[in-house]
Amino acid sequence: MTKSDFKFCFPFRVRYAETDAQGIVFFAHYLTYFDTAINEYLRDLPHNYIEHVQQTGTDFHVVKVTVEFYAPSHFDDEIEVYVRTGRIGRSSLTFFIEIFPKNGETTLVKGEVVWVNTDQKTHKSVPLPEALVVKLRNKEGGGI
Repeated sequence: MTKSDFKFCFPFRVRYAETDAQGIVFFAHYLTYFDTAINEYLRDLPHNYIEHVQQTGTDFHVVKVTVEFYAPSHFDDEIEVYVRTGRIGRSSLTFFIEIFPKNGETTLVKGEVVWVNTDQKTHKSVPLPEALVVKLRNKEGGGI
């Protein structure tokens, strides 16, 4: 994908503590970038995640994450994490994520995160809230 395929991005500056002995971002920190950007994406809808949990008794469980690394990021690099909803299922959401250097077009990292909406008492999947589905479709258009 290209940046133009996304309608949301969240900027980061790589902190020293996120780098390893090789001077590049330690791979696990990309999951934090993904998670933070997804939550900011939801906030931008707007969707209040905490309210969702409190009012519905449901919460999202991460059931799958894939990460593909193409090029490294280093301390003090400015990066942009692009997020879009790629798929909406009965109870699941799939987010597509790509990380680019600020003002750059080369994909550094590509990922996919799958969430399943679950009842917090039974831990069984339950349908997504219709209001959230409407907001996601409005943001992304008819392609999902």
